Amino acid sequence: MTKKIAVLPGDGIGHEIVAEAVKVITALQSDGLDVEMNEGLVGGSAYDVTGTPLPEETLTLARESDAILLGAVGGYKWESLDISVRPEKGLLGLRKELGLFANLRPAILYPQLADASTLKPEVVSGLDIMIVRELTGGIYFGQPRGVRTLDNGEREGYNTLVYRESEIKRITEVAFDIARKRGKKLCSVDKANVLECTELWREVVIDMHKDNSDVELSHMYVDNAAMQLVRAPKQFDVMVTTNMFGDILSDCAAMLTGSIGMLPSASLNEKGQGMYEPIHGSAPDIAGQNMANPLATILSVAMMLRYSLDEPAMADRIEKAVDNVLDQGLRTADIYSESMKKVSTTEMGDAVVAAL
Repeated sequence: MTKKIAVLPGDGIGHEIVAEAVKVITALQSDGLDVEMNEGLVGGSAYDVTGTPLPEETLTLARESDAILLGAVGGYKWESLDISVRPEKGLLGLRKELGLFANLRPAILYPQLADASTLKPEVVSGLDIMIVRELTGGIYFGQPRGVRTLDNGEREGYNTLVYRESEIKRITEVAFDIARKRGKKLCSVDKANVLECTELWREVVIDMHKDNSDVELSHMYVDNAAMQLVRAPKQFDVMVTTNMFGDILSDCAAMLTGSIGMLPSASLNEKGQGMYEPIHGSAPDIAGQNMANPLATILSVAMMLRYSLDEPAMADRIEKAVDNVLDQGLRTADIYSESMKKVSTTEMGDAVVAAL
């Protein structure tokens, strides 16, 4: 049966990097990948056309698809909009409406890029971490929220951090399952010493460990976790944490690998439907210059094939092709160093297709 992919380029460099990922999918179609791609608007580009960052047509397209390929949303152009219609609301809306509660963010250092990391090679060489981030709860979605004026005329901003026990159990089960397939080590990150919400988080995770005792479980406060990611990142295998903490820690882990432009992500719901996107943003400062790194988006396609489309062999092919291209010394500007060959966005995409 033909699987459906919703292609949502979004804003900024999203159009450029998604175009290269589509090249890869098209190449695999000629090798038997039975998929149909349909494009939609999201983010600032959707707002410009429809007045909303998540049009109903796009939401319907996403719901009817087996997987969603997203580029990036946001940009300087839309920063002055009311928060209710900013591009990021389109992304948050997709996550919420599709129930994409489990965000998987690998941080893998390719050996060819060991010198691209700002940390010493002996600290990061061989790095392979999976951060499992809860994606549809926590402070980004909690109510009440807003800005209010106090009796004395001073304005006050407020947001609510809230997690139900069922939400914690659901994401922790995913983390235990992933850890079981890797190094059987799971670190749960919280701030249980000052936040009651994450005190509950820790209690639930400890209780769930009784049925997952084959996995080694540890706990770490988020400030210490940030420090440890820089000090000794290879101590971690799988990390599980809240929405906001995961947002911050995964970007920190990304830079250990040399470039945020190398790392894909998957956001899954309970049915296995997923949204796949690079973890970097829309980079409006380089948009349209054909210099963005498309490898994170291409590797997101590999994750899509593995987690939502049940095509692990083709996922392996993409990952091996990326490895091959790096062996050839091809580099976009973000990972370029002397003695390597600097290539454009489109040239990197073409090289991956050729390596397939």
